[in-house]
This record gives sequence, C-alpha cells and structure tokens, in this order.
Amino acid sequence: MISQIMAIAIFLVMFMLVITERFPKQYTTLVCGALTLALVFGLGMQLDIHIYGNSEYSSLDSIRETLNVENIFTLGFWYTAAAAEEGSSGIDWGTIFFLFGMMVMVEGMAHAGFFRWLCLRLAKAVKYKVIPIFIVFMLMSAFLSMFIDSITVILFLAAVTVELSQLLKFNPIPMILSEIFCANLGGSSTMCGDPPNIIIGSQLGYSFMDFVMNTGLIAAVSLVVVLAYFYLVFHKELSKNGGNVDTSMFPKPEDAITDRKAFAISTVIFALAVVLLITHATTHLSVATIGIGIAIITLLCSIKHCKLLLKKVDYQTLLFFLGLFIVVAGLEQTRILEKIAEFIQNVSGGNAYVMIGIIIWVSAAASAFIDNIPFAATMVPVIRALEGTGGVAVSTMAWALSMGTDIGGSATPIGASANVVGTSVAAKSGHPVSWGKYCKYCVPATVIVLLISTGIIFVRYL
Repeated sequence: MISQIMAIAIFLVMFMLVITERFPKQYTTLVCGALTLALVFGLGMQLDIHIYGNSEYSSLDSIRETLNVENIFTLGFWYTAAAAEEGSSGIDWGTIFFLFGMMVMVEGMAHAGFFRWLCLRLAKAVKYKVIPIFIVFMLMSAFLSMFIDSITVILFLAAVTVELSQLLKFNPIPMILSEIFCANLGGSSTMCGDPPNIIIGSQLGYSFMDFVMNTGLIAAVSLVVVLAYFYLVFHKELSKNGGNVDTSMFPKPEDAITDRKAFAISTVIFALAVVLLITHATTHLSVATIGIGIAIITLLCSIKHCKLLLKKVDYQTLLFFLGLFIVVAGLEQTRILEKIAEFIQNVSGGNAYVMIGIIIWVSAAASAFIDNIPFAATMVPVIRALEGTGGVAVSTMAWALSMGTDIGGSATPIGASANVVGTSVAAKSGHPVSWGKYCKYCVPATVIVLLISTGIIFVRYL
C-alpha cells in the first residue's frame, strides 16, 4: 500500500513537470527514476512487508528487474530467436540502443546533405510548381517518417519549404502544417517511425512488418484521405501564389551535397537499415543489434567526423527514456497498472468495441496535450494485463494504442515534437502559427484519421 502511494505520487509529479517543462525533461525523469528506486523499491516495499506482512514484493528483485542490465548480456537480447517474444519490465535497453543507432545514422545523412538534396531534387522534378510541391512534400514527409525520426524529417523539410516559399512567393504555413501531420501519420505505420511504436513493438515482441501490415494499412488508407483533405482546404491559397518565377537562380540540388563520398555511403547505410528492419523477423536480429550495428558502420565510414556525429546525438532524449522506464516500472512492480487494467475492464463491461474505443480515443486525447512517450510506456503493461478480456487480443489493443498516441499528438502545436519543431521553423522565418490557426486545420484531420482507424480496427479485428 505505501509503495503504491509512493509510486503514484512520483509518477504524477514527473508527468506534471514534463508537461509544464519547468526543468529539462531528462533531468525530471532521471530524478523521479532515482526516487522510485530509493523510495518505492527501497523504503516503501520494506514498510509494506513490515507493516502489512506483505511478502509479495522484494526490493532487491524489483530493482534488479527494473534496471534490467543482465538482459543486455544474454543472447536473446541481440538475437530474438533465442528469447521469448514478450518484453520484460523495467528499462527497455533495446529501445535505447536502437534509438542511439538511428540517431547516429541520421546525423551522418544530415552532415552529407542528404535531406536538403532530396527536397530540392523533388521540387525540381515537379518544375517548382507550388501545388505539385505541396503534394510531393506531404508524401515525402510520410515516407521518410516511416524510417527516420519525424523531428529530423520536419526540421529539414520545413527549412527547405521556407526557402522555396521565398523564391516562389507563397505562404509556407499551409505546406508546413500538412507536412507535420503527414510526418506523424507516416511515423504510425512502422515500428521505428515513432518512439511510442518502438516501445510497443520492443516490449510486446512485434516486428517492423507486423506494424506495416497492421498500422501501416490504416496509415495508408488515412494518407489518401488526408491528402485530399489538405488539398481541399489549402489549394486555393496556394494556387493564387507562386506565379511565373525565374527558376534559373534557384539552388541546384547537387549543391546541397557537402561531401559526395559521404553522401553515397550514407545512402547505402540508410538502405541497409531499411532492409534489416524489414527482414528482422526473419533474420531474428533484434532492434538493438540493428541499431548498434548501423551506428558502428556509420562511424567507421565517417572516421574524420566521428566526434561531430557522436556530439550531435540527442542524449537528452535517451536519458529521458531511461528515467521514464524506471518510473513506469514502479507502477508495474507495485501492481498499479493491473488495477488500471481492471478499471478499464469494468468500465467497458467486457465489451470489445467499448474497450478498443477507450484505448484509441483516450490515448489520442491525452497525447494531444501531454507527451505520448510516457503515456505509451504506461499503457503497454496495461493492455498486456487486459489480454483476452472480451476476446480482444493484445495485438489489437497494441494497434489501437499506436494509432491513438501517434495521431492524437497531431491535434495541437504541443502534441508531438515534430509539431513544435515545424511551427518554430515557420515562426523564425516570419510566419508564426497561432494555436487557433493550427487547431483549425489539424484537429479535423486528426478526428478524420481516428475515425478511420477506429472503423478499420472494428471491422478487421473484432
């Protein structure tokens, strides 16, 4: 009882501090993680045993399971055929290693000028016509976000959009808002596309292709509708701009390449990463192996820039994940998440449709205002505990959670990191995006995709 109260209190404090951003979020989760180890596992569980005679909890066992360091040194951590599919509680080192590897790879691609080259190449291919650029950039945003962190995709895509808007004389806001939404949608379609999916996939044992065949299908159907939606609401505004402009002075795509050899190498490494991710269910290489392997190859091929690439890795996000996993483990080890699962079961009355509706829409509503990463990490053990309730498989709940957290974040300017980055780039270029303007266009798109997601899940799985 005491350990449960402590675990809930620490979690709520962490959540509030992350939302308000009073302190850097990585420090918040690390401090709360340390408090979980000391107070929940160290003090609280001992008091429970002493006062209530509750021998269900063991402080040392809970700390060991939460830190989960031993798992790194097992064959099953690197080669999944040697381990059970179900993930363990505590720090998900597979997610940490995979994110690190992808960050190194992306920095290598960015340093070589890959992203700017791709944007300019596609713009030139459609002869710098605004509406075709609008459509192509949305498609590119969705596609790249399937494999690369959406923050990186939007950072470069929005910057090039602003550059083109100055040359072609159009308002970049409609295009940037559309790119942001498509990046979040594309990220929902694969395991590596969005951090919540990495957590869901690694902890529940789903592969890259599992996501492609399930959330990928939902995202593909939704993308067609979203393209039509944004075209209908923005085409008039974009059509009246971008008249006859002399394109001879435009920057050439090849000028974006800072190092041709590094560009070629980074392209091959990216292709290799995609192949490994697509086939990892067959090769049984874990995402940790793929991530670390790609990072090593990138660094070996960029010896001169190793320090620069490693310096640019987003270590704050990795530390954020470490602390987060520990705090969530406190809720899991003290059985709080089991009680939440029981509450959802009781509210739904065992009705499969109500249960899936709760998971996808509550996830979406929460992710519109709070970080979807801790929400996803908290909900994974909950849906695992709900397995079989109302005849609903864990996989069905996993796809609902994925779509809810990934798409819900698109509704507001603060719902996802890509939103913050994209609107910041627009503001710096002299085109600030107000909450009202952002929500006016993105909330309807979010509701549309959530309705499509709910309908497909109902029809296909229930």
